[in-house]
Amino acid sequence: MAFKITDECISCGACEAECPVSCITAGDSKYEIDADACIDCGTCAGVCPVGAPVQD
Repeated sequence: MAFKITDECISCGACEAECPVSCITAGDSKYEIDADACIDCGTCAGVCPVGAPVQD
């Protein structure tokens, strides 16, 4: 089960820098996770200051 980034995202980039498989990219209004590449490690959720990444 992959993670997704909710609308709570403030586009700080903390999650992108920490993702071990580089599946997080900047979208138009928030960061996005490639669900096919996500390994469900939760690192993004652990570093996000607003709790935007959640399990889908």
